[in-house]
Parts: sequence; C-alpha cells; structure tokens
Amino acid sequence: MSAPAILIDDVSKSFDSVKALDGINLEMPEGIVLGLLGPNGAGKTTAIKVLATLLKPDSGTALVGGHDVVKEADRVRSMIGLTGQHAAVDDLLSGWENLYMVARLLGLNRQQAGSRSHGLLENFGLSEAAAKVVKTYSDGMRRRLDLAVSLVGGPQILFLDEPTSGLDIKNRRLLWDLISDLALDGTTILLTTQFLEEADRLADSIVVLDHGRVIAAGTPDDLRTSLGGQIIDVTPRDAEDVELARSLLQPLAVSGSPVHVDGHSLSVPVAEPGIFWLAAQKLESKGLEVAEMALRQPSLDEVFLALTGHVAEELPEEPGIRVEE
Repeated sequence: MSAPAILIDDVSKSFDSVKALDGINLEMPEGIVLGLLGPNGAGKTTAIKVLATLLKPDSGTALVGGHDVVKEADRVRSMIGLTGQHAAVDDLLSGWENLYMVARLLGLNRQQAGSRSHGLLENFGLSEAAAKVVKTYSDGMRRRLDLAVSLVGGPQILFLDEPTSGLDIKNRRLLWDLISDLALDGTTILLTTQFLEEADRLADSIVVLDHGRVIAAGTPDDLRTSLGGQIIDVTPRDAEDVELARSLLQPLAVSGSPVHVDGHSLSVPVAEPGIFWLAAQKLESKGLEVAEMALRQPSLDEVFLALTGHVAEELPEEPGIRVEE
C-alpha cells in the first residue's frame, strides 16, 4: 500500500495570540482532489503554507509525498506546485516569457523550456495571448496563466489556495474544467475554497476547518447525510404562521438539528423521505395552509451552517503570513 500523498499529524501554528492551526490531523491518498473547506480565518491558507514549506509548524509533523516539510523541504518543493489566492505572475512579461522563465529556473534547457511553455499555453487556451504582456490580461486569463506556471515542473501534488477567488462565474467554471482535467490526468490536488459549489463540483473528499480545527471530513454525500438524508422546504401561505409551522415540524427534524427559517420559509432536515407526508399531515391537522412544500437533498451550504453555526465567509481574514527560512 502506497504512502499517503499528504499526512498531517497534530500540527499547530500560531501568530502572536492567534492560533491559526490548533492540532489538525489530515490524511490524503494519492490521485484525488481534496477540498479544504472553511471560512476566512479557519486556517486553510496556513495549512497550505505549512505543506508548501513556506511556514514552519510550531508543533506536530507534516509529510508531503512521504517527506517531512521541515527536515526535507527541498525534496518537498521538487514535488509540488502552488497557486495562491492572487496570481503570482510578472505583469511586465508576456505569458510565454513568464512560463519560459520559470522553466529555465527549474533547470529545463532552452528547447525543453520553449516546448513546455507552448504546450501549457495551448492547454490553457492562452496561445493567442502568448506574446501579450500580462498586464493586458483579464483576471480570468491571469488566473489561468498562474495555474499554468504552477505546472511547469510537472508536480505530483498541486496546492490550489482559493484559485477562483475574485473571478466571475464564467471564468470560475472555465477554471473548474481545467482543474478537473488535471485530476483526470492523475495529479493529486489539495484545493482550498470558500465556494461550497466549487468543493461539491471538484472534490472527491472534503475536510472542513473552523477556528484552526478539523470539524468534519468525508465525501460531499457523507457530509450531507450527516445533516440528514433530506430537507423539507415549507412556505406557509400566511407569513404569520411561520412560528407555528416551526413548532409543529421541529420534532420531525434529525436529532439536534434546528429548523432553519429564512424570511417566511422553513427548511427541516429529516432522516428519510417518508417524513414528508407526516409533516404535511401535521400542518394540515392545525389548518395551516402552505404556498409551497418540497423535498430535496441538503446543500453543502446547509451542511456548513449546521457544522459551524455560521456562513462560510463570516470570519476575518487569517493573519498575514511571511515566508520562514
């Protein structure tokens, strides 16, 4: 059995009085996309920086490809690619020049560097803009180029720290397709994101961080099941009936899960679809008329809210991070 691509054992990291990572544990097999999910301040970026050898943990051990990120930092760096939250490309160089420069720095000869650069530009739909300086690129083009730069060295493991942050939905989905293609080609990818749709679309498995701790892990379907197999959405015809509907339906919710109220609509997590009819009977027995009532699967947004008690973008940003020698 092969060693895990990533192994984090009781890792902690603090910035002054702020504990960004609080004894996290994580094991990631090769060949998958793992979504590291959490709000701003949850510890996602700090975890990526530790794994990429840019920060030393205060305690605990982190292995990437079986190599210690502190004791074997050079070996780890030779295996990974990293794309941060902001495109790290040179605005005064062309797209081709950015890729060629990185290829030469990584030791490729001129012919290899040129071939690698042209191939990546073509794969990322940037061939027509290859000779243009990057400062003329759109945000979506810059993010694609940044991702291409992280692949110049052919990394076995790729870290993507909120790669679609700031992009419109069209460019976000385009980048999702590129990431999916990389995963299909066998690249192991650790992806941090605040977009729950992004994690659902790309990740084979998800780890949820909050306040520097792992609070849940599993496949997207596993996490949905933890909230309840189904969600009953109810909109009373009369908005004044919301509290009555809540009191009637709360006993039907999965143990420990509250009925969520949004305006004059309610969402009730339930263990099985058959409870839908029981809910309808309860409402009818009290003469409560409904405008809409439907059964559906829970979203990851609802899972996150149930796990953390807040939405995914509620907390402040993580403290500033500096590179440690």
